Amino acid sequence: MSGLPAPDPAPLWRRRSALAELVRWTGWLLLVLLFVVCWELMTREQIWAFVWDAPRQAGDLFQRMVPPRWSYLDQLWRPLWDTLNIATLGTLLALAIAVPVGFLAARNTTPSRWLVRPLALFVIVASRSVNSLIWALLLVTILGPGLLAGVIAIALRSIGFIGKLLYEAIEEIDPRQVEAVRATGAGGAQVLDYAVVPQILPALAGIAVFRWDINIRESTVLGLVGAGGIGLQLKASVDTLAWPQVTLIFLVILATVVVSEWVSSRVRHALI
Repeated sequence: MSGLPAPDPAPLWRRRSALAELVRWTGWLLLVLLFVVCWELMTREQIWAFVWDAPRQAGDLFQRMVPPRWSYLDQLWRPLWDTLNIATLGTLLALAIAVPVGFLAARNTTPSRWLVRPLALFVIVASRSVNSLIWALLLVTILGPGLLAGVIAIALRSIGFIGKLLYEAIEEIDPRQVEAVRATGAGGAQVLDYAVVPQILPALAGIAVFRWDINIRESTVLGLVGAGGIGLQLKASVDTLAWPQVTLIFLVILATVVVSEWVSSRVRHALI
């Protein structure tokens, strides 16, 4: 029938020219050469006797770590509770800061694309550029060891994550709803309240729960630098070579992460 579109012609196979093959193989050779040079630079000071002896050392360490010292479990409940509090309070503090920053960074809600938006993007990039463990190390030096340093470290790391995903969600909203609300004579705050916020609430809820799940994992190691939580017990057990206790702490952290992953998955499924 004349009304049907003509089928797409089958792609034709063409052999590469000699120059294209030469360029292709030259690129592969340069990539291999770059790998060899990088490997040489990274392993220049490596003591290979330690590497060859690693399987025996790992087996010896494994024998010292089993069985776990289950009697030590009673001393882990409070640090585990502190870890959960660090993750939860850090996430809430990050939300309080990241939500305004996200609105200031989005092109369709920022009051100034030339001044305010670059500043908001700088806050997001600065937060995402520094690991939470480094934030905790700096804050322990400033504030002293304790849970407060851990909470603020988690918050500073989470601001960039939440702010970036949030401002991208704001920029992807349906502009027709914004235009419809603005056509009724609504002001800027009313447009945000009735047209923008309802569209991003599911995304914001999912982002917050997802970040909380990540923060639980990150907060388990903040105690290694003195920022509280179960990481303090982990560091103390490693320093005293109490390997059965280390095994038990690993199992507790694993169980906590698995439960938090299940909870966050169920919550995201219910919200989105």
